[in-house]
Amino acid sequence: MISTNNEMIIPYWKEPDSHRITTFLSAGGYERARKALTKMKPEEVLDEVKEANLRGRGGAGFPAGLKWSFIPGNTGKPTYLIVNADEGEPGTFKDKYIMLHSPHLLIEGILIACYAIRAHVAYIYIRGEYEHCRRRLQKAIEEAYSMGFLGKNIMGTGFYLDIYIHRGAGAYIAGEETGLLEALEGKRAYPRIKPPFPATVGAFGCPTAINNVETLAYIPFVIEMGGEQFAEIGLGRSGGLKLYCISGHVEKPGVYEAPFTTTIRELIENYGGGVWKNRQLKGVIPGGLSAPVLTPDEIDIPAEFDALMKAGSMLGSAGIIVLDEQTCMVHVLKVLTDFYADESCGQCTPCREGTHWIYKIVEDLMGDDARIELLDTLENVALSITGKTVCAFGDAASLPIPALLKKYREEFVYHIEHHRCDVLEKYGEISNPLFETP
Repeated sequence: MISTNNEMIIPYWKEPDSHRITTFLSAGGYERARKALTKMKPEEVLDEVKEANLRGRGGAGFPAGLKWSFIPGNTGKPTYLIVNADEGEPGTFKDKYIMLHSPHLLIEGILIACYAIRAHVAYIYIRGEYEHCRRRLQKAIEEAYSMGFLGKNIMGTGFYLDIYIHRGAGAYIAGEETGLLEALEGKRAYPRIKPPFPATVGAFGCPTAINNVETLAYIPFVIEMGGEQFAEIGLGRSGGLKLYCISGHVEKPGVYEAPFTTTIRELIENYGGGVWKNRQLKGVIPGGLSAPVLTPDEIDIPAEFDALMKAGSMLGSAGIIVLDEQTCMVHVLKVLTDFYADESCGQCTPCREGTHWIYKIVEDLMGDDARIELLDTLENVALSITGKTVCAFGDAASLPIPALLKKYREEFVYHIEHHRCDVLEKYGEISNPLFETP
């Protein structure tokens, strides 16, 4: 059900009762899985996904086909597929919409992926707060079993698959794949030291592939179109289309599907309706809260993994947070550092101590005893965390800080020298930096 080259997933959402299996089947649902299971070998499915340049949509952008190819064969152990539905990155809500409006598309992607890696059990690790999504998914799984798309002898092929839902407990760190594995096994979500990698020693000590919800939702289109065509509608090493979450100070916040060639400015103006209340743009956080901020003159670049990396930021989870001219960037930093200090799992000393130290420095910056030297101290502490932790949480907490301090330094200096906010003085109010919507 590909309506145009600019939409693949979203057309399903526009159908009445899009979450029901009858609606999904009427739109050609599960036919891609039938093609894979009846006309292709697992190796051929894997080759198509490799050729498609389908990169992981959870944040890192690692090629899905390459990840699957690391799964060893003939180990004597079962292979597992884990679906990362622990969508905890602030500014990110695309996976929620997939699970709510097209759960069968996700299930079809899981079925194809499990066939490719020869897995017979899949777990969907879902964020604990996503209760409505969990109920939708559970109902969809039951429908799939009743129609013979899950269980034994699927579509008469002899292939079998069971899917289970595992609820998380609200820990941001469980979105990190090895922390997720620990939580799935009933332990505290402490990320694991790698190697070994999950592909060889994953869930319950067995070979495991871990993929994001959106990544798996695009798998059926790879099989339908073929890997080569899927790659062609992308950009560079990023094949296919992308779901973008646009939030903050825009007229039309929401989830939009667009080609990787689309610039950040086009996403804000053409999809999000532009900055709200006829205000000017001050900055954009392009990939969820952990992505370094971009200024208005830096956003005429494709919203694509490599392009944003070259620009000194990252696409991450594609949570595009728009900040208008009445946003206090010191307040933005306070919200950011408060979040990471609260969510650090505490396993690594640099992260456990550093994130709280950073938050305390930001509090001091906003107090009466603020000193200009604190800006250098803040940046030094942030750089002392980067690259020194078991997982990427430390980087996520520290990397946005230098960009904010460098690009909006005058604002920080004004706070320190005058002990008040220049934005508040100019406009009489400040915009909530992250969570305000029209």
